[in-house]
Amino acid sequence: MMKATKLPQKLMLLGSGELGKEFVIAAQRLGNYVIAVDRYANAPAMQVADCCEVISMLSADDLEAVVTKHQPDFIIPEIEAIRTEKLLEFEARGITVIPTAAATNYTMNRDRIRELAHAQLGIRTAKYGYAVTLAELIAVSDKIGFPNVVKPVMSSSGKGQSVVGTKEEVEKAWNYAIANSRGDSQKVIVEEFINFEIEITLLTIKQWDSPTIFCSPIGHRQERGDYQESWQPANLDEDKIIEAQNIAKKVTDALGGAGIFGVEFFITKDEVIFSELSPRPHDTGMVTLISQNFNEFELHLRAILGLPIPKIEQLGASASAVILASEKLDAVAFTGVAAALAEPDVDIRLFGKPTAHPYRRMGVALAKAENVQAAREKATAAASKIQIISQ
Repeated sequence: MMKATKLPQKLMLLGSGELGKEFVIAAQRLGNYVIAVDRYANAPAMQVADCCEVISMLSADDLEAVVTKHQPDFIIPEIEAIRTEKLLEFEARGITVIPTAAATNYTMNRDRIRELAHAQLGIRTAKYGYAVTLAELIAVSDKIGFPNVVKPVMSSSGKGQSVVGTKEEVEKAWNYAIANSRGDSQKVIVEEFINFEIEITLLTIKQWDSPTIFCSPIGHRQERGDYQESWQPANLDEDKIIEAQNIAKKVTDALGGAGIFGVEFFITKDEVIFSELSPRPHDTGMVTLISQNFNEFELHLRAILGLPIPKIEQLGASASAVILASEKLDAVAFTGVAAALAEPDVDIRLFGKPTAHPYRRMGVALAKAENVQAAREKATAAASKIQIISQ
């Protein structure tokens, strides 16, 4: 593993969505050279990178070709659907994979990270089981009980996830999970439904030579398994924050490397329950674009390059709300942006995705206010003012 002793460094981003775009902007501000890679042209991060490549990241040959061509110093995955075995080869050649090739391999599949947390580290998780056929899913669902949550072991942004209330709903959940599975996995995970008070993301920054540090907890609300709004700071007792930090450090220490991890927890009246982990900036962490002195993308970059992070300062009650498409559009434009920006302490990010389809995340509204509830209302109101239309 290496940290950068000089700048610029050559960074290859595997996956070029909206999170990647903000990371590229952070990297460019320090003069780095970025190659943005994705499966389709004109992806958001490609619009701000030095150059781009369109490949199948599930193809070992395609990955080999772009890495050989560009010879990056760092490979930084942004999505799950990557032929992760190939990353082990690149690492063996001396290219730094973030956080590490082994950690990426672990975390690209929900089953592996769950096994690490529960079976190896003894961390409390929801009860869970796996299925690779509908018949298995029915049997596992019966064992865990209803309601439960079904999701693909490999997907992005919660796609393919559903809450199953009765045995009659299992087949629909199976079909939805498989249809939205990323990569070549046909495996689903079934989880106990946790009756939580709040769901949080704890952004955990693992550094090469300095202690692991944390952002203030971020609360979030989901629909269809995908985040709709997030807010910071989440209202959490100090003892539960410390417990979440201890769990996050335990898991990220086991994974190794450097960079930011989005560690998700269910918080109940009595428990802090580990849910999931992403080894990169988290969609719910987009609130940090307005809520912190360093946003999550700048923190990821500094950790990767071995640059100091002297102090993470939370700037007050803040929130984000997603801007979703409602229909399929082959070319996209936006109205209502001026109205959304008329409120003080409101900002907007439009991601630049070239096409739209129902529920596709096309942008995010950000807001600060005197308290979290007011910030949430302000962000949601701003998002609602923006209309997505055909170009």
